[in-house]
Amino acid sequence: MVRFNVPTFAVLIGFWCIIANNSPAQEKSLDADLDPFIQLPGAYKLTPEDLPKMFPKGNWNRNPYFKWLRADKTRAIFQKKDGQVLKVNLSLLGGTVPIEEAVIDFKDGKFLGVTISIFNRGDGGSIDSADFNKRFQEMGKHLGKQLDIRPTRKEAKPTQGLLTSGYIWISARGKAVLEHNEEAPGNTEFLRMRLAQRKAQGAYEAATQARAGATVRLSDLPKNVVRDAGGTVFVNNIPMVDQGSKGYCVVASAQRLFEYYGIACDMHQLAQIAGSDPERGTSSIETNRELGAIDHLFKTRFSCLAVRDRAGLVELVDNKYVGDAVPEDDFHKMIHKNVEAGIPLLWSLQVGQYPEEPPLKEQTSGGHMRMIIGYNDKEKKILFSDSWGAGHELKKMDAHDAYRATSGLFLMKPITR
Repeated sequence: MVRFNVPTFAVLIGFWCIIANNSPAQEKSLDADLDPFIQLPGAYKLTPEDLPKMFPKGNWNRNPYFKWLRADKTRAIFQKKDGQVLKVNLSLLGGTVPIEEAVIDFKDGKFLGVTISIFNRGDGGSIDSADFNKRFQEMGKHLGKQLDIRPTRKEAKPTQGLLTSGYIWISARGKAVLEHNEEAPGNTEFLRMRLAQRKAQGAYEAATQARAGATVRLSDLPKNVVRDAGGTVFVNNIPMVDQGSKGYCVVASAQRLFEYYGIACDMHQLAQIAGSDPERGTSSIETNRELGAIDHLFKTRFSCLAVRDRAGLVELVDNKYVGDAVPEDDFHKMIHKNVEAGIPLLWSLQVGQYPEEPPLKEQTSGGHMRMIIGYNDKEKKILFSDSWGAGHELKKMDAHDAYRATSGLFLMKPITR
């Protein structure tokens, strides 16, 4: 083995994702009251068709309030904006509680639930204790009234993988969680709430559990594999997120995996765990080290399958040493094996070097992390997904080009069988 010299590796790059601004050339400030999504039972009657009626785009090229994260309109995101051209203020409780973003989920054409980032460091920068306590207390009172039940305390137990503190409400009316990182309010990383139908599964159900780990078993994942007559094989039902303009493509991709596995942990919480800087991004080596250190807490197993050395893709042994070479055939065997098992792979690469379908618009060059979710041997293509919202669920690249562009390939899977 050769000693692993970290600075010489091409994988020590920040992952940047630049989202284009498509707003009219005029200054505008808009307000969006998101109370309809947290008022019961009215929220349960909302449909995807209601969103553009409640928040019309007006004369803007794109709706300034929200965008769909999936083309099938099962997930939408509202994000606070504070740009030179457009400012959008999001709030709850009649405008008294400002928030950073809200993700709305629909299932079978009806509102399923909402996840709201009341505060996160990546978007909000910092928050003082008085402001934190005000938001926390007001939202807690509201959830208690909506669900008509007293909450149970959620205690952080890091050694057991329970990394948040807060309260849980569960009643016939639905279920809700209001939680924050253990160090808050003295050192607040995030303050998050979830509210959903009682039957909601996935991250909504996982957030109410008194144990860590995936709520989806490893043996259930192959059910998500889709095959078509043209030779395409891919993993379906992967939740979509939008990392925004932050260098969060690593933790955004990890959040998608966690949601897919039924683990309630978002990119802001993962950014804290991984030590991500929203302005700098996250290196794949740092991601390998940090997520590798906490994977057992979530009952997942994280491993580095390959990283790029000067000579090409190689194995990484004990996070310190260069191991054997990873030939192109082995690279594609790894993809096939995991896709067949219903497991997407985290894929770091240099974008813009090779053509892809559809052509890249959001980011023309630089380091980035995606998810490899499938393949087509007849077309000699790999299938991947970006964490940029609707239209990025399923894309293609020549298989040989994908191998040459790769900086790192990573596996994270649940251990619950």
